Amino acid sequence: MKRGRKIIIAGGGTGGHIFPAIAIANALKQLEPETELLFVGAKGKMEMEKVPQAGYRIEGLDIAGFNRSSLIKNVGLPFKLIRSFFQVKKIFQSFRPDAVIGVGGYSSFPVLKYAQQKGVASFLHESNSFAGKSNQMLGRHADKVFVATDGMEKFFPAGKIMITGNPVRTAIVSATLSREEGIRFFGLDPSRTTILSIGGSLGAKSINEAIDAGLGQFETEGLQLIWQTGKPYSQRGKEVAEGKGNVWVNEFITQMEYAYAAADVIISRAGAMAIAEICVVKKPAVLVPYPFAAEDHQTVNARNLADKHAAILVSDGDAKNKLVQTAIDLAKDPLQQKELKNNISPLSVTHADRIIATEVLRLTGQKI
Repeated sequence: MKRGRKIIIAGGGTGGHIFPAIAIANALKQLEPETELLFVGAKGKMEMEKVPQAGYRIEGLDIAGFNRSSLIKNVGLPFKLIRSFFQVKKIFQSFRPDAVIGVGGYSSFPVLKYAQQKGVASFLHESNSFAGKSNQMLGRHADKVFVATDGMEKFFPAGKIMITGNPVRTAIVSATLSREEGIRFFGLDPSRTTILSIGGSLGAKSINEAIDAGLGQFETEGLQLIWQTGKPYSQRGKEVAEGKGNVWVNEFITQMEYAYAAADVIISRAGAMAIAEICVVKKPAVLVPYPFAAEDHQTVNARNLADKHAAILVSDGDAKNKLVQTAIDLAKDPLQQKELKNNISPLSVTHADRIIATEVLRLTGQKI
């Protein structure tokens, strides 16, 4: 019996890294069921919960990222990085991978760096249209760099780049739910226009505060709201929505396919994966980029769509005064909704996970 390839998938920190990683893992297993997979993440981060839920094994590293808001918190960072390399060495000695795929996040760097030092096939997936410094370093020595958009030659060697788009969760790509099914899932009224607000897996302070302040306006305008607050704002969100029949609120939506089916208009951060999902479901969206993302890549992501008239961009600083009214105006304007849908539809990529998995298996096969 043929031995399956052993592949490590490293990274995490947010849903934007974890869900594409799981999509790639699923595609690898579909293409070659004997493939043995191991995830490596950062202890205390959400991948340690989400990956086992998806049915995969994960090892955690003692690592943290650079804290831009408090330099004093970075004092122990070099020690954590050194410790993580020892942990990675132990994982490699035990698992003996044929290849490593990095999807971004704290744990991606030490795993890919070690793989490259040891001559193990390494692959990088850069989901954003602006690559961070560590990914640029890793990309120089990777066997292949999978990217979401064109124009990435300024970050990576042109010969290593493969444009694949971003992997989107299978449940979203293959969903056949009707709008009514989606709305009833949240206990809301199918006859009302529905706005979905998602701030990413960890929540979005400016979006939540804007919605909190303008909650009454949705009711006045006859609109209803599905509001994913993230954990930090969950309690406050539930308090202000108490007794409002037109608002569903929770910290996290586990079955996003129902939320996307229900939505007539989406309010979202502009992380690469959020945008990839909005493109797949082809919904009109108001994007509020997180301004402190590395190299302000969320603004770059959002502007790419706004310049194509495929989404509306509201800056984080303007969210408090403009976001709710912008979303309401869009919800009341079927012609603008149609224009945004028409322009976002060609940007949809539904099989990035399979393209990436196929290429990884092809190139890993050459190396074994």
